Amino acid sequence: MSENIGSSIHDLACRLWPINRSITGAGVRETLNVLKELLPKLEVHEVPSGTAVFDWTVPNEWNVKEAWIESADGQRIVDFKNHNLHLVGYSTPVDTIISLEELQTHLYSLPDQPTAIPYITSYYSPRWGFCLSHQERLKLKSGQYHVHIDSTLEAGSLTYGELIIPGESKEEVFLSTYVCHPSMANNELSGPCVTTYLAKWINELPKRHYTYRIIFIPETIGSITYLSKNLNHLKQNVIAGFNITCIGDNRDYSFLPSRSGDTLSDRVALHVLKYHAKDFKSYSFLDRGSDERQYCSPGVDLPVATVMRSKYAEYPEYHTSLDDLTLITPEGLEGGFTVLQKAIETIENNCIPKVTVLGEPQLGKRGLYPTLSTKETHAKVRTMMDMIAYSDGTISMLEIAEIIKKPMTEMIPIYRALYDCGLLIDVKEKL
Repeated sequence: MSENIGSSIHDLACRLWPINRSITGAGVRETLNVLKELLPKLEVHEVPSGTAVFDWTVPNEWNVKEAWIESADGQRIVDFKNHNLHLVGYSTPVDTIISLEELQTHLYSLPDQPTAIPYITSYYSPRWGFCLSHQERLKLKSGQYHVHIDSTLEAGSLTYGELIIPGESKEEVFLSTYVCHPSMANNELSGPCVTTYLAKWINELPKRHYTYRIIFIPETIGSITYLSKNLNHLKQNVIAGFNITCIGDNRDYSFLPSRSGDTLSDRVALHVLKYHAKDFKSYSFLDRGSDERQYCSPGVDLPVATVMRSKYAEYPEYHTSLDDLTLITPEGLEGGFTVLQKAIETIENNCIPKVTVLGEPQLGKRGLYPTLSTKETHAKVRTMMDMIAYSDGTISMLEIAEIIKKPMTEMIPIYRALYDCGLLIDVKEKL
């Protein structure tokens, strides 16, 4: 894995930035094709429009060639090709001349953020509209305007990507991110870009206990579609999972739990954040708003939590053109990547250790204890001795880490040393 992981992730975001993504359409396919260059085994699936998925139906596919508004003198005051947030998502085609008064009923802006273009969609109710900064909207003069939207809404499919990285066990860790928003950086691109590099890192691990199921989907309708096709398998095999979004800015870290709040994912995320992002903000499941809504819904109840930098809907640039490539930074992306990487390492190494000797083991003859005994000697091996003291084969490494108040990252190499010399075994290996 590259030493400049944050820069590599940011470069990928820059490459994906211009693509007009939505819940269906060519933009999703183009995005997945780029990701497939980095993840060659990523499989792309198509689900036809009209397919029933739980209580929903896969919608018609939406694609756009061009969209603009011209004033009477031929000046283009809004143009989709200049920024894809200018067009309301899923706008129906139109080509007409209307007055400013009528045009205003189809325009959206943010008076409290006058320089920002808002992100507006109308996926399931046919309409058309344009978004622009409020300061540009105030400049519009009375008169006639030519409105042109060359879009199609017709039978097609919903597209998603799926990558399975096998491990020694059929038990799975589930990672989900979405690829359905146009040009926004933290809310959209940070998720799939960080997830792509996590997938590359997981694939390069010399040994994996768990199998990894990683999906790139449209938010909401995509997770509902995926669950409708895979629910029984997921419920039987997924032992932990994370919804990955808003993971690239350089501000806060945030945690949003599963509905139950006590899954392995919840415990791992809180443990990692406690030691590696001490000032993180912890939210309630009542603050949900992304695909954790689907993964933790009644009857689904997957162990999925969400780890973020600035949480969606909690930072001022959210869902506007201000969420641009300057908002996410290589440092912020690397921080998000690292926290999720440590969470996965914690899950991978969360064994159930059991000491193999009675009484306190003699560490010195195994080269694990300093040969000269001083006041400092005990402190140097205290973590090792504390780990051994609680390794009775009934509790996990994560539980021991919480008891002795040490990060798993510090305990993993100690466990491996004790395992290699036969002082600890993993009870889970015997199950």
